Amino acid sequence: MNKLEWIEKELQSLKDAGLYNRIRTLSSPQGAWLIVDGKRVLNFCSNNYLGLANHPRILQAAKQAMDVYGLGPAAVRSIAGTMDLHVRLEERMAAFKGVEAAITFQSGFNANVAVIPALVGKEDAIFSDELNHASIIDGCRLSGARIIRYAHCDPDDLERTLKAERANYPKAMVITDGVFSMDGDVAPLDRIYEVVQKYDAILMVDDAHGEGVLGRGGRGIVDHFDLHGKVDIEVGTMSKAFGVVGGVAAGNPVVVEWLRQRGRPFLFSSAMTVPDVAACLAALDVLEESTELVDRLWENTRYFKAEMKAIGFDIGNSVTPITPVMLGEAPLAQEFSRELFEAGVFAMAIGFPTVPRSKARIRVMISASHSKEDLNRGLEAFSAVGKKLGVVH
Repeated sequence: MNKLEWIEKELQSLKDAGLYNRIRTLSSPQGAWLIVDGKRVLNFCSNNYLGLANHPRILQAAKQAMDVYGLGPAAVRSIAGTMDLHVRLEERMAAFKGVEAAITFQSGFNANVAVIPALVGKEDAIFSDELNHASIIDGCRLSGARIIRYAHCDPDDLERTLKAERANYPKAMVITDGVFSMDGDVAPLDRIYEVVQKYDAILMVDDAHGEGVLGRGGRGIVDHFDLHGKVDIEVGTMSKAFGVVGGVAAGNPVVVEWLRQRGRPFLFSSAMTVPDVAACLAALDVLEESTELVDRLWENTRYFKAEMKAIGFDIGNSVTPITPVMLGEAPLAQEFSRELFEAGVFAMAIGFPTVPRSKARIRVMISASHSKEDLNRGLEAFSAVGKKLGVVH
């Protein structure tokens, strides 16, 4: 008997259900247009909110840093991998976020895996929004703490669960995404904070899709709700609006100091590479100098959403540039994505387990790099494919 036969059966089941993910290949820089599988297509897939992934200043900063520092750190941060560039980035991120301290990691996923198990353990409880990102879920599982889910973006249900369960655990932690990556809605962090205050719990928010998008000049969800000094730890990423890669945890300096001692990806995985750190610093320069890109992102978002609604598409409850085009079943979403690609638009289908069953969609990611002509081109393709497949009339 083939001990791996079960995998082959599972893969075939995914294909039969229209849930198999066929990964396309890019051969161009990120931007409004891409070369995907050899074809030039309009890009509606990337998290490159501000168009910084190919910004000349950021590329130049990475090249110059390599000339001075080389490429790889060749060590973990706690041994011989902390360069002055890392320290500078952490100081700059803390200032940008309006907090006392920050610590960086290799990715936003690693940041969540570092922070959560360092703050709670098997005797404790985590109160987690039911639609939190997979990296939060994995961080929670690694902690060993009891995971208690509360209804999505529902502070009243959070309070109900805290009232019923908080007294049973020495420590409690409330965790929510700031912007939810699949639906584009925003956590009511102000009301969540009010609830958390009553129950002596640690408050953590993952702002991966809020940085560069929400708040003054893209400073994120804590700034958006004016909760400076009230959120214990804010996790984020430099792989989306910043256009680079890397994770960050910012907030209470005691928490940050503890993460330097007990954050496992910080202790056991090599540091961010030199060009990545230098590029992140350059991205901060761009964000701090002007709100032009953030303003353009929101102008493009308002225009595209209004036009999609006018065509007749269901774009859910998003209040951010993330625009879910709700289609229902995964096979329809995959067929819709293939038709869009044939029409020159790259917009991938998303289905179970990334989103619940019967909630399959095309997720459109709007960017400041899109021109009005680009958006109109995309709208025309969506309209044509929608009519062809009977989604709109």
